[in-house]
Amino acid sequence: MKTSLALLVLAAFAASVVPAAAAEVVGNPKAAPAKIEMCIGCHGIPGYKAGFPEVFPVPMIGGQSAKYIESALKAYRKGERKNPSMMGIAKSLSDQDIADVAAYYAQQTPATAKR
Repeated sequence: MKTSLALLVLAAFAASVVPAAAAEVVGNPKAAPAKIEMCIGCHGIPGYKAGFPEVFPVPMIGGQSAKYIESALKAYRKGERKNPSMMGIAKSLSDQDIADVAAYYAQQTPATAKR
């Protein structure tokens, strides 16, 4: 009896000190229009090529999956993806901003992606 009571108390204590899992951030496409102004200048122009630090084609991101956009932005933010412009932009975004932007672009199709 003493052993099971001790185990119960220990289990209750352990449950109280284990931090709760972080809540998953859910993107809100309606919150994104104020956050995508930096994106439109490059990713909203069909056939656009950026010239810093070298010339490369800029992909259209409308219609991409939200998971892919979130993953890419977080990789730029961590420095795992290397592009000075994107790294600077991504570092200015919170997890909620990234989720909102990703949700906004994911709801588009390549044919309707204007910005």
